[in-house]
Amino acid sequence: MVEAYKRFLNNYANFNGRSTRSDYWYVVLANFIIGFVLGFIGGLLHIETITTVISTVYILATLVPGIAIVVRRLHDINKSGWYYFMAFIPLVGIIILLVYLCTPSVDVNNKYGERV
Repeated sequence: MVEAYKRFLNNYANFNGRSTRSDYWYVVLANFIIGFVLGFIGGLLHIETITTVISTVYILATLVPGIAIVVRRLHDINKSGWYYFMAFIPLVGIIILLVYLCTPSVDVNNKYGERV
């Protein structure tokens, strides 16, 4: 999980190439854990304002890499990164995108690069 998160941060604004399903979901898990810990600490110590600011900064810092890893994940299943915009279709779009994010990787090299 740590290696996947390092790759996530190292490919900050890299919208080319591919990311495996496990890399994507490890990053989602790590972001969930970080958010949970910040919320827990804020509630426990009654410093919600400080943890809210820290959480907001963290969300803004990981916004671009978060979009980039989704695009690379779509490339891994041989879909264009433009499919990301399906998430803006009410109800149906996010479900279709979630199915794509859960789809196994294409085992062969495709037009987006070699399989990692």
